[in-house]
Amino acid sequence: MSHAPEIQALLDKQAITEVLHLYCRGADRADIDLVAGAYHPDAIEDHGGVYEGPAAAYVENMAKILPKAGQMNHMTTNVIIELNGDVAKVESYILAFSRMKKDGEKFDTLTLARALDRFEKRAGEWKIAKRQIIWEWNHEMPFAETWGRGMMAPDPSVLVRAGKKPNDALYAMEA
Repeated sequence: MSHAPEIQALLDKQAITEVLHLYCRGADRADIDLVAGAYHPDAIEDHGGVYEGPAAAYVENMAKILPKAGQMNHMTTNVIIELNGDVAKVESYILAFSRMKKDGEKFDTLTLARALDRFEKRAGEWKIAKRQIIWEWNHEMPFAETWGRGMMAPDPSVLVRAGKKPNDALYAMEA
């Protein structure tokens, strides 16, 4: 089915945006299939000084780290997509909240980075061919979870909490 160029551009941009969002879900839930699914098999990952090489090796490393990592939430915002046929230049901001522990001390960290991605549409699917992460800033704070000093949840033990795959409510949800 052929669409008008303007409609096809919207469909392509939505498909790219969904890849970005599913990547973040994969990182947060330790759903490695989602993280891996964002990349073409020959993709390159340049994680801004932390890692540079084949995205497949990066994903293998994340498969070891993410299931044991603390609670984290990644949000993709300010997505700008410049289409050029079956190639797209994509800039997006990634805001990540992470709960961490080092030397027995719990702390929260808030990080902003930008992803500069080259997306390619191959066999009808948009995926990342090359990614570069640019670090913007990081802020750390002591661990203090009081749920609004008890105003949001006087008894936090009753809250339904997020988890990693398969223990998050998302994986029990029916369509």
